[in-house]
Amino acid sequence: MSTVLEAKLGEIRPTQLIYSYGIGQVVDLPQLSGIIMGLDDWPEGYTVPLEEERLLAEVRRHLGAQVDKLVGPPPQANEPAAHAFAKGAAALVGVPIAPFPRYLRCSFCRVLAPISSGLFRLQTTPGRPDLARYVHSNCNRANQPRVLPARFLFACDSGHLDDFPWHYFAHGGADSCDGMLQLDERGHTGEAADIHVRCRKCSKGRSMALAFGDESVKFLPRCTGRRPHLRDYEEGACLRPTKTIALGASNLWFASTKTALHVPASAKTQLNRLVEANWATVLAPVKNAAVLTYLRDQGKLGDFGTYTDEQIWTAIESRRQSAETAEHPDLKTPEWLALTMHEGAREPTIDFELKQTAEPTQYRRQIRRVVLAKRLRAVTALIGFSRISEQPDLTGERSRPSLSRQPPRFVPASEVRGEGIFLEFQEAEVERWVDKQKDKDARLLEAHKAYRRARGIEPDGAGYPGIKFVLLHTFAHALMRQLALECGYAAASVRERIYANDSPDIGPVMAGILLYTAAPDSEGTLGGLVRMGEQTPLSRLIRKALEEARLCSADPLCAEHQPDERNLHGAVCHGCGFSPETSCEAGNRYLDRTTLVSTVATKDGFFE
Repeated sequence: MSTVLEAKLGEIRPTQLIYSYGIGQVVDLPQLSGIIMGLDDWPEGYTVPLEEERLLAEVRRHLGAQVDKLVGPPPQANEPAAHAFAKGAAALVGVPIAPFPRYLRCSFCRVLAPISSGLFRLQTTPGRPDLARYVHSNCNRANQPRVLPARFLFACDSGHLDDFPWHYFAHGGADSCDGMLQLDERGHTGEAADIHVRCRKCSKGRSMALAFGDESVKFLPRCTGRRPHLRDYEEGACLRPTKTIALGASNLWFASTKTALHVPASAKTQLNRLVEANWATVLAPVKNAAVLTYLRDQGKLGDFGTYTDEQIWTAIESRRQSAETAEHPDLKTPEWLALTMHEGAREPTIDFELKQTAEPTQYRRQIRRVVLAKRLRAVTALIGFSRISEQPDLTGERSRPSLSRQPPRFVPASEVRGEGIFLEFQEAEVERWVDKQKDKDARLLEAHKAYRRARGIEPDGAGYPGIKFVLLHTFAHALMRQLALECGYAAASVRERIYANDSPDIGPVMAGILLYTAAPDSEGTLGGLVRMGEQTPLSRLIRKALEEARLCSADPLCAEHQPDERNLHGAVCHGCGFSPETSCEAGNRYLDRTTLVSTVATKDGFFE
């Protein structure tokens, strides 16, 4: 693969680098397409560190103890694009990409060839990165026309990705013919059956329809083990089945992420509270007391006016030492203890402020506590990705594709600040309902095992969340959909966090949900979501959400659907319960609206 292009080619938001266009994903740019490169190529010196100790500890459990920080993407310099070449390398800082796929097609003469063939030339315009494109230098039908990336790629569910084997496919296997390829579209539908690739020299060729389906294995080679985002091939033969994927397909890349809500440490003195309030924004990077003098001169220690640098440094060291020695058994236990007020009222900070309010009168039998989170900060880290099929649960899975050639020392992350509503369920009521759902629980467990066996994931029973999780998860989706209608938020800007645990051996027994805004801009900071958590509007929201869950436009098919090895959900579909992938913790799996209310198929819902 050629070197990374040293020019600005486009813009994406920091959260998109985690959920949509992360490392290993193919990005459609204005005139070409490229793949986001691995961490080895990231300009580490320009990245922005993000502080969240509990999340860092969780990332280390998955990627190794060598990970020493979470970082935001390198920010673009505040300079007009036209001055980028005059300002030097700093003005070109960003996330690196490389052209991919490497095969390009001329839309005039229909020639299909790799970039390395020399037929195509990169054409750039100073000050206009959006105009960067490849052109066909010697086209016999037009004057240097723009060429387009090939429409198809070659991938396996172990994360390997390569150019489609055009030469192998056209010639029916390995062949010594060195003829130039041509890609013809013989119809107007764009379907694979209308697309033919042939060799101009020997006239051999095939329809792209043969590259899809169960019979495609006869016409395609084995997986090459290529990792284009790392510019190498993985050692050892890959035995996973390969598939042809269309460029831009939704199953080309799925993010594996971990998220933590910021929970401030308990502070006994006013100085400790000030340190905690300013930790993530000002004090975390401070490595010695001399830096405090600089920060004071810059006006960044205004709240510490009555304290000396020595006192502040002692408090910083104490805060850092307590964070290093603290145990982090899991991400959700500290959040649960804080949200349920088990550790008492905490001093509000810029990133954390809670207020308990009255629970909905109509649903006191099911809901024990309602807490309004007026301020929240959520940090999400990318720890890997998958292809072909999404794998939200990491327990017992095959090793995920690497983000770097060497064990990573940092991982990309993003942070959002917003607000939320926390609902704690009556544990006794939940347990009584769960005891009556043995058959439904058993069917879902068997589907869970079949799903993992079909994908070669061992052990097949690991990672099963249980029917209690399904109940809470489905309720969260129903309420999120209603919140989007009532508040005017975009559906993707409200996110869920499910707290479900039945085993006291691994943590406190939990049954609750948190719905919070997840947008990095001003949406979600105006209090609209918190206002809906008050007693009267929340009662109305829950009532309407449950009414909507009773019927679906796809009933009775939706209501009668049972989980199987392909779909780990029951009575739910896009018309009644699915949420955007950035909002759901479990990839729209483990959902069933029959757990909430009566439907045309069952009458044993929790809220009946």
